[in-house]
Amino acid sequence: METLITNDVRISVEAFFQPDYSKPERNEYIFAYRITIENLNPYAVQLLRRHWHIFDSGGARREVEGEGVIGKQPVLSPGQMHQYVSWCNLSSEIGAMRGTYLFIRLDTQEHFDVHIPKFQLIADYRLN
Repeated sequence: METLITNDVRISVEAFFQPDYSKPERNEYIFAYRITIENLNPYAVQLLRRHWHIFDSGGARREVEGEGVIGKQPVLSPGQMHQYVSWCNLSSEIGAMRGTYLFIRLDTQEHFDVHIPKFQLIADYRLN
């Protein structure tokens, strides 16, 4: 698990290879990841946007940007957590992701970024 705290918001990530959904013969590798977001601030915050950088060991790089996470823009009161699971496809067995979330502080309407730690996407059978 990778964890990073930025602006008193803790982001933890766990990644999992999905062999049942992958098709290695077609260079399609599917990975799921679980994100836990915890508000360590003494005020409420809301996640507005995500921005991902996705790296593939075959050399492909792409960015994904959009509103919220899995269709939600969660509000987190002090000490509250939000967890979700999403997925990513790669054209090789190894890759990585990192990114940022855009949050708003609900009491002052101030926007701020929270970094998502870089995490590895590796097919289980490559781990020896």
